Amino acid sequence: MKIKSYQLYKVPPRWVFLKIETDEGIVGWGEPVVEGRADTVIAAVHELMQMLLDKDPRFIEDHWNTLYRGGFYRGGPILMSALSGIDQALWDIKGKALGVPVHELLGGKCREQIDVYSWIGGDEPKVVVEEIRKVIDRGFKTVKINGTERLKYIDSYQEIDCLLERMGMIRDTFGNSINVGIDFHGRVHKPMAKILVKKLEEYNPIFIEEPLLSENMEGIVELARQTSIPIALGERLFSRWDFKKVLESRAVDIIQPDVSHAGGITECRKIAAMAEAYDVAIALHCPLGPIALAACLQVDAVSYNAAIQEQSLGIHYNTSNDLLDYISNADIFAYSEGMVKIPEGPGLGIEVNEKYVIEMSERGHDWHNPIWRHRDGSIAEW
Repeated sequence: MKIKSYQLYKVPPRWVFLKIETDEGIVGWGEPVVEGRADTVIAAVHELMQMLLDKDPRFIEDHWNTLYRGGFYRGGPILMSALSGIDQALWDIKGKALGVPVHELLGGKCREQIDVYSWIGGDEPKVVVEEIRKVIDRGFKTVKINGTERLKYIDSYQEIDCLLERMGMIRDTFGNSINVGIDFHGRVHKPMAKILVKKLEEYNPIFIEEPLLSENMEGIVELARQTSIPIALGERLFSRWDFKKVLESRAVDIIQPDVSHAGGITECRKIAAMAEAYDVAIALHCPLGPIALAACLQVDAVSYNAAIQEQSLGIHYNTSNDLLDYISNADIFAYSEGMVKIPEGPGLGIEVNEKYVIEMSERGHDWHNPIWRHRDGSIAEW
């Protein structure tokens, strides 16, 4: 079997799909994208794929190392995201060629299903409660909310008070029957983060995500000493070498590699195994499309320490198109009682609606994250 061609499709709301074709007619799909840098990743995929044309797609480990180590410069969001989508597609091909799901090739599943969570939009407490009711009605038992908007190094307590009000209303309405994660998106600096972790403990969040940016690991170590709330991070880390420092810090309880950013299925499987040795859970980051989610579930299936899975159904980014629009077997992601089953079909287990993908790629997208500034005009973390 040889790789004969590939196609890239930039589709709304903010995704890129990669199709790799073989001379035996077997096709694999991947999702290589950095949100807001789609065209840059597409250029990187074109460069990397030149090394794979006419090669046997089944030698995935060798291809991964060739694409990673074959260039003098390596790592980072662009190259690793390009590599991630290619890796997903190669696993999809291999599973289809053998007629088995990817997780069977990774050692066999250790679970039938996994908990999932849904992102909740809105900053008004009543709006948040209404949105939680909607996702509960759809079967979810865990939600994630935004922590704060922009915060300067030293700021007023207004944003803190707003978050505490939201958490207070959530607990008054639902008690502890709903699990709540809080995502700070790296918007907070250490002086304000110290205040937040202290005040949030009484509301029992299941984790706080990126209370500081990952590059400030010494600050995260300090925060971990001050709180009993589990700390999660990792969506902006891109390899096992990035996560090595995090795990060695002993400060993080949940890591969140992204299968479309951190080297694909091959690398995220290794990252998960590393984390298990430190008794750290994984909760794979995935605010992306159906191919990325299917790839995540293959890793979840074989990772004992996989605790919960992010997914993008109904997320605020998905205004024009949503998670299920691009696949023919949408029931593959049927959520029930807050869980989703592990796909059992060959390869990634999804059937991409290629006709619709091609149609929507003609529309494309030009998604970029907003640029925030503080009142003094300085740039703010988004």
